[in-house]
Amino acid sequence: MPSLIVSSASKPPSFARGLPITVDYTATTTVADVKAQVAAKFPKFYTSRQKLSLKSERASLDDAKQVVELVGEKGGELQVKDLGPQLSWRTVFLIEYAGPLVIHPLIYHFPRLWYGQDVHHSALQKYIYAFVMLHFLKRELETIFVHRFSHGTMPFRNVFKNSAHYHLLSGLALAYDVYRPKFSTTSSYVSGTIRNDETFLWICTGLWAFSELSNLHTHLTLRSLRPANSRIRAIPHGYGFSFVSCPNYFFESLGWAVVTAMTGSIAAGVFLVVSTTQMVLWAIKKHKNYKKEFGKACPRGRKAMIPFVL
Repeated sequence: MPSLIVSSASKPPSFARGLPITVDYTATTTVADVKAQVAAKFPKFYTSRQKLSLKSERASLDDAKQVVELVGEKGGELQVKDLGPQLSWRTVFLIEYAGPLVIHPLIYHFPRLWYGQDVHHSALQKYIYAFVMLHFLKRELETIFVHRFSHGTMPFRNVFKNSAHYHLLSGLALAYDVYRPKFSTTSSYVSGTIRNDETFLWICTGLWAFSELSNLHTHLTLRSLRPANSRIRAIPHGYGFSFVSCPNYFFESLGWAVVTAMTGSIAAGVFLVVSTTQMVLWAIKKHKNYKKEFGKACPRGRKAMIPFVL
């Protein structure tokens, strides 16, 4: 049985001082199997923390790749790199969406702590508070019960960068702006304007609910394409996908556009622009990947995110 040397790509971590090690492999042994053997030798060096590559190369090897295809039948050497502490993507999403669910109630219910005075909340503020709380509660439930992730983990340090987008922009900045006295019942910005008109508020509520439910529907469609514990990809079809590859992003942006239009809030507008820009970049990348992977099978004329436009 041929053997394989697994060495450290740099200075070995303190919990894997025994590197390099030698592992045996067969015709069916995969990169994932090698990672498992490394983890068995060094329990703190769990598989998601490892990056395996060919010697003197930086490209990460796919877990499903067979070792014999990489080094042949006479043995060889792979290098392992420590990626640092990891968190599951599901945990990261839960942390991201929890921020606004904590921040908005703190500012909405305790205005004296933030503005130095009580705020008689307008109907507009009450609607926005309900929208935000329901939106992020939906996102938490989708993370637990709907989403299936193609990647298992991400570096722990990235959770702070990822969370800042939600905790600061749609959390602290948005909450502080829309719950302040300017948007209260007695404010001239609201009283006697369309922002206090019940019909306007109900129309906006209908558009927002349409966006949220449509977003949920597309997430359920995407879930149905990927069996549990797999990385299988397929072309999505059905509601929302007739015109774009990523309607979930389109509906997400539409929902935040409603909030921005209702309030005229600068913070809401900034979050809309930043989040939409990021989703456009993701959508373009996914759209290109669909076309690259499935070629002519991809529906002609379908855009990335915005129907008939982009």
